[in-house]
Amino acid sequence: MLIEFSFKNYRSFRDETVLSMEAAGLGKFKGCLIHYNNSRFLPGAAVFGKNGGGKSNVIRAFWLAVQFIKNAQRTQHEKAEVPVIPFALNDYSADEPTEFSFIYTLDDIKYWYSFAATREKVFSESLHYAPKGQKALVFSREGQDFNFTSDKVRRKLISEAVAKNQLYFSVACTMNDAVCSSAMNWFRDKIFFSRDYSEIPRQLIEYSDDSNMLKFIADYAKNADFGIEDVQFEINSNEMDSDIVFPSDVPEGIKSALQQFLRTLSETANNSEVRLKMNEVKASTLHSGLNRDGSSARYSLELADESDGTRKFMALAPAVESALSHGGILLIDEIEKGLHPILVEYIVAKFQSKKTNPNGAQVVFTTHNTELLNMELLRKDQLYFVDKERESGSSELYSIEDFNTRTTENIHKGYLLGKYGATPDIEIEEVL
Repeated sequence: MLIEFSFKNYRSFRDETVLSMEAAGLGKFKGCLIHYNNSRFLPGAAVFGKNGGGKSNVIRAFWLAVQFIKNAQRTQHEKAEVPVIPFALNDYSADEPTEFSFIYTLDDIKYWYSFAATREKVFSESLHYAPKGQKALVFSREGQDFNFTSDKVRRKLISEAVAKNQLYFSVACTMNDAVCSSAMNWFRDKIFFSRDYSEIPRQLIEYSDDSNMLKFIADYAKNADFGIEDVQFEINSNEMDSDIVFPSDVPEGIKSALQQFLRTLSETANNSEVRLKMNEVKASTLHSGLNRDGSSARYSLELADESDGTRKFMALAPAVESALSHGGILLIDEIEKGLHPILVEYIVAKFQSKKTNPNGAQVVFTTHNTELLNMELLRKDQLYFVDKERESGSSELYSIEDFNTRTTENIHKGYLLGKYGATPDIEIEEVL
């Protein structure tokens, strides 16, 4: 479970930015909260803001940090740059490190991990954990100076293999440091993204395989009132029913094809069709039709014939269900893109309900869907805004909890009137 994510000096964010999942003392929707020790945490957070304000960079920051943490030991050869992008609208941030910090829990153990780096080297890094409730240092570093409080001999040997542009955390996992490996499992197994970004090559991004992947896609399509009654998949010319469950030892070629299939779902129709054929994956949807004599029958359509929104919704299905079944966190940029507002609520409600979210999964998403501000699905402390300062060009993330808003206040109306910022400052012509 994510407790807090913070970052600094990344893209449009110059100053420290904090996304906290700790719940405030509100009475509304208390049943959706995740319990840990004596604290309560949020199952989701929605990030609102105007176009160009920087809200997508919140997701990008999380994504970049996670991918670098998971892959640094493989991607960071001697001359490789650290893939950070500092704030660019001043004459000093480019020389300062970009910082990332995570506070999270896994298997009832709390962890604190952070690192700071420029494109040339890692400036600082640390990992703490609390296996018995007391916070303890696993390792810390300043440049190439490392500090350990236990298992010093072994960890010192590991540190000698860590280059200045690599993370000790990543290298230690390859050398079977037990504590680091346990802490790394959250990054590897519990975090899901609805899309990837271009800062790290796509081939390095590993989508978590799920044995029920096809079933999730088909079920979401059938439940969304698209008129789809079933989805059929054909891989390597072997047609399979959508209810098939893949065993854990399914061949890598099939897994790879399915991963490619997911990516193509949300792309343009023509491109999807070509990519599906290239990867020997064919998908078709079954719809009901009415014959000349009045009898009903099922007819098949190519996936390329379905709408962009239909494919987007189907593409989200495995990530949503993977997070829910694993108790992980899903990050979605522009959740409403191509989707009807009711379908957005359908996805968000899955995380808000204990019935569909018994494992304490979380979702963080950016959106322009102001209907979610009506407080009928989300709590007030789940609402975040991103705005950009005019003079400095720096983005700022803040919670509506920073405002003195009454429980009965119409947040939806207040936001559209500009009370909380994060809206376009434009003049709309009066229509007579």
